[in-house]
Amino acid sequence: MATRLPPAPAQTPYRIGVADTLLLATPSASSSVEQLSGLLAAQNRRQGYSVQDDGSISIPDVGRVLVAGKSLEEAESAVFNSLVEAGINPAFSLEISEFNSQRVSVGGAVNNPTVVPLTLSPLKLNQAVNAAGGFSLSDLDYASIRIYRDGTLYQIPVKEYYSKGSLQNTLLVDGDSVFVDTDFDLDKATLYFEQQIKLTEFRQSARNTALSELELEADLRRAELAERRSNFEDRVALDAVERDYAYVLGEVGRQSRFPLPFGHKATLADALYSEATGYSNRTGDPRHIYVLRSSNDPAGFSGMTAWNLDARNAANFILATRLELRPNDVVFIAEQPVTKWNRVFTQLGPSILSSSVAAVN
Repeated sequence: MATRLPPAPAQTPYRIGVADTLLLATPSASSSVEQLSGLLAAQNRRQGYSVQDDGSISIPDVGRVLVAGKSLEEAESAVFNSLVEAGINPAFSLEISEFNSQRVSVGGAVNNPTVVPLTLSPLKLNQAVNAAGGFSLSDLDYASIRIYRDGTLYQIPVKEYYSKGSLQNTLLVDGDSVFVDTDFDLDKATLYFEQQIKLTEFRQSARNTALSELELEADLRRAELAERRSNFEDRVALDAVERDYAYVLGEVGRQSRFPLPFGHKATLADALYSEATGYSNRTGDPRHIYVLRSSNDPAGFSGMTAWNLDARNAANFILATRLELRPNDVVFIAEQPVTKWNRVFTQLGPSILSSSVAAVN
C-alpha cells in the first residue's frame, strides 16, 4: 500500500466565512450617551454577531459591515471604519467566538465520526483523528487513512502514520474529508504480493550474483597473492632479493651468513639459537661470545666496536635477547682451550706417526 500525501497548503491567516460568530468587546466604562446606543448595549451583554449569507454582520446604529473573506485584522479595520463613519467611539476588540464556516469531516473506522471546524490554528491530521475519538481498528496491516481533497484521493497506511511524525502533522484544509478505511481488496492484495514476491526474487538473484562475483574476485585475489608469494620465495631461494645479513663465525654448527628478517628485528639470541647456525656447547667457549660491528664513518673505516657476552652465567643471556643485530655485524664464538689443544694434537698426530715409521724402517 503506497503512501500518497496531499500537497501542503499555503500558510495563510484564517478567513472569516458565513456562519462564523464574531464578538465585539468594548470597555465597560463609557459615557451615558454611548451606553444608550444599541451597539454598546449588545457588546456589554457580550452578544455575538453571526456572519450572514451576504458575508456581513449587522451592527445596531451602524449598519451592515462586510467581513466574509477577510482575516481577523482586516475585519477589525472594516468595523473600525464603520464606527467612525457612524460617529461612535471606535474603542473595541473583535474576536471569533464560533468557527462554523470551514470544516473537515472525519469518518470511517473511528470511535466518534465528527466534523472538525478549522480555527485560527492550522488543523493537523492527528488533531482531526483525536477529535473523532481515535481509530477503531483491530488490524493495522491493511488499514489506511484516505483524504479526499478537490476530487483527488490521497492515502496514508495507518502503520506508516504511527511510525512517522511528519505524516501525523499533515495539514488539512477546508472541505477535506478524512476516511479511515479497513477494506481489503483481494485483487489489489494479489497484485501487491506478486510484486513483493518478484521483488524478493530479484533481490535474492542480485544478492547471489553479487556473492558469486565477490567469491570469484576473492579467488582471483587469493591466486594472485599465492603466485606473488611463490615468486618471492623463489627469488629469496635464488638470492635475487636484496636483503641484509649478519655473519656467524667460530664455534657454531655451521659458519654462514645469518639473514636478517623482513619487517622486524633480530637479536644475538636469534643468531645463537638459529637452526642453520647454532651455538656449539661442546667446542665453543661461553666466556668469549662477541658481536663485532664496524664504524659507519668512512674516515674511521678501520674502526670497530666489540661487545663481549660471558654466557657462563645464564642470567647474562637476557642481554643476548636485547642486543639487536644490524647489517654486516659479525658474531664470533671463540673455541675452548682444550678444543684448541685437541685440534693441535689431531693435526700433529699423523706427522709424528709418519716420522716414527720412517725411523724404524
